[in-house]
Amino acid sequence: MPIPEITPAELARRLAGPPESRPVLVDVRFPHEHEWVALPGSVLMPLPELEDFHEQLDAFRGRPVVVYCHHGVRSLDGAAYLIDRGLQAVSLQGGIDLYSRTVDPSLPRY
Repeated sequence: MPIPEITPAELARRLAGPPESRPVLVDVRFPHEHEWVALPGSVLMPLPELEDFHEQLDAFRGRPVVVYCHHGVRSLDGAAYLIDRGLQAVSLQGGIDLYSRTVDPSLPRY
């Protein structure tokens, strides 16, 4: 079953909406990547440690969750993990790199 994805443009549209309808942003990259550049308000949960965040993830139940990484590969695994646990998760297509190229060029690229 394919993992659902969201485009950078659609994510930007949702982030610009009312606060109560904005998705939770989960960054599954490593800490050094998150320190370099991150989407505002995102929560760092490195993919290899994702299962360690089960209590924090439970708090996201009933809310849309967008999982992102650098290029959108690790986030597919992260979104699949969250979906398997009953969360409403999608992966950011192209990751933060595509987001910075198409939506917010002020975000540093690496």
